[in-house]
Amino acid sequence: MTVAFPAGILLSSLILSVAVVLGEFQTTFELERAIPPSHQLDLSQLRARDAVRHGRLLQSSAGVVDFMVAGTYDPFLVGLYYTKVQLGSPPQTFYVQIDTGSDVLWVSCSSCNGCPQTSGLQIQLNSFNPASSSTASSVPCSDQRCSSGLQSSDSVCSSQSNQCSYAFQYGDGSGTSGYYVSDLLHLNIILQGSVTTNSTANIVFGCSTKQTGDLMKSDRAVDGIFGFGQQSLSIVSQLASQGVAPKVFSHCLKGDSSGGGILVLGQILEPNIVYTSLVQSQPHYNLNLQSISVNGQQLAIDSSVFATSTNTGTIVDSGTTLAYLAETAYDAFVNAITSSVSQSARSVVSKGTQCYLITSSVTEVFPQVSLNFADGASMILYPQDYLLQQNSIGGAAVWCIGFQKISGQGITILGDLVLKDKIVVYDLANQRLGWVNYDCSQPVNVSTTTSNGKSEYVNAGQLSDSSPQNTPRSSITSFINIFMLLVVLFL
Repeated sequence: MTVAFPAGILLSSLILSVAVVLGEFQTTFELERAIPPSHQLDLSQLRARDAVRHGRLLQSSAGVVDFMVAGTYDPFLVGLYYTKVQLGSPPQTFYVQIDTGSDVLWVSCSSCNGCPQTSGLQIQLNSFNPASSSTASSVPCSDQRCSSGLQSSDSVCSSQSNQCSYAFQYGDGSGTSGYYVSDLLHLNIILQGSVTTNSTANIVFGCSTKQTGDLMKSDRAVDGIFGFGQQSLSIVSQLASQGVAPKVFSHCLKGDSSGGGILVLGQILEPNIVYTSLVQSQPHYNLNLQSISVNGQQLAIDSSVFATSTNTGTIVDSGTTLAYLAETAYDAFVNAITSSVSQSARSVVSKGTQCYLITSSVTEVFPQVSLNFADGASMILYPQDYLLQQNSIGGAAVWCIGFQKISGQGITILGDLVLKDKIVVYDLANQRLGWVNYDCSQPVNVSTTTSNGKSEYVNAGQLSDSSPQNTPRSSITSFINIFMLLVVLFL
């Protein structure tokens, strides 16, 4: 049954006078009806008309590329954050871990050896079959994108084959290998007035033919890993080079048991965000950590402990669940916490980890910690940002140090334990990283850069349901000039 709507619903009168105040200047525009009042439009025609208008909006603004977020930092629940991507034609859905510690997006391939078939996360696992996508093509070694990946060790080429391939080994001992495919990535783009549109971009991503270690386990299995690094083969770099998205992305990972959060290609704006410069010429997001303070007192740790070199430095990595301190800094940190709570908590050691029994609120007992970086930027850690609750004994809650020691190494890694409940902005264009403590269930303002170089500002807030079955998208309300809105509406 076709439902017809009077064209009169589009405007209440044939000629509408609108007064627009611009500063102290007031003027009047006459807007004529685009469709005569005698005409009838059915629902499909209205949808088609809206689609055309949305296309005009897309051309006038870069929009915000928005990804759903699910999972949680809690190692006793999930221990990772993941998102959803759609690849190929027709599009296939894949759930991939959000990982700022690596560069490449890869998913399990149909011919994969060791890839899990089921997941304890209650998500449907898929494998990509290039032969089933009408837009997929192989990436030869002669491809410029493959050549750029060679410089960052993200791609390899052998004399026996002209196929651009890869082999990655992760810090937990797991690994994956496969070959690169060129195909379409389907994007949710948020525009003005809560308008969501779909777009595509041609990208290069990995098709995994082998997985080892923890990647083979099904309890927390996902389809692959979404690397948000800064090298040329990262999706952020690829989309920025095509003008699809700015070279900046932001996330806000919820720290409660429900998890989820916000992940956008764009710069989240918040007045209290502090920035520190990225260490140059590093494969990861390395920062200049200079000191650590507990309860306002700077610890007696030589700053050279945190200096960046081949095997030392401080790295921000959303693919790491907990957090790790350089060995020579770890004991000083734990001792300072223990000393601070000696009058209100009972100190115990459980399986080599320093723990505490408390009967009061954790925020009342434990001190704030400050990680102090270059450029005067400090990251404030509340007790839940460096402690993990284990269980309870005789009515007392057991909280343990969540920071771990990397024996024999001088690397400090800030993982999800620290990154949660914060807006984190990776501004690659300006080579800096920023953050601020934030309730990630609240809306955020996002800035992107349009094709003409102007900034657009939108307000993004996550919908309440963050489960994979009901994937959330950012709802957008745009700060748009009323004159431009009316001009587009009546074209």
